[in-house]
Amino acid sequence: MGQLITVTPKPTIKPGVAVFELNRSLTGMGHERYASADIAGHRPVDELARRLFATGGVQAVHVYSNVVTVELAEGGDDDGLVDVMRDLFTYYREGVEVADPMAAS
Repeated sequence: MGQLITVTPKPTIKPGVAVFELNRSLTGMGHERYASADIAGHRPVDELARRLFATGGVQAVHVYSNVVTVELAEGGDDDGLVDVMRDLFTYYREGVEVADPMAAS
């Protein structure tokens, strides 16, 4: 359940940098930059940055509206980053029991 995000990788000329375009804005007209996994916020853009850092191959994340720029860590690659972004709003996954609000407590 939840809506998948369409993620389009964009070409870059700078090694170690990956750029992705999403089909929805995460920051409006604001810029958000994350240089570490120590993120205090609870907005979708904060959660996306946390998840990207959790992959282990990310050094920094910058988000402007619907464009996500990822600086890869030394030896890191962008494998799996599209999946992380695409599934940001997917709440129910295979094997997870869906709560029934009508069930008796």
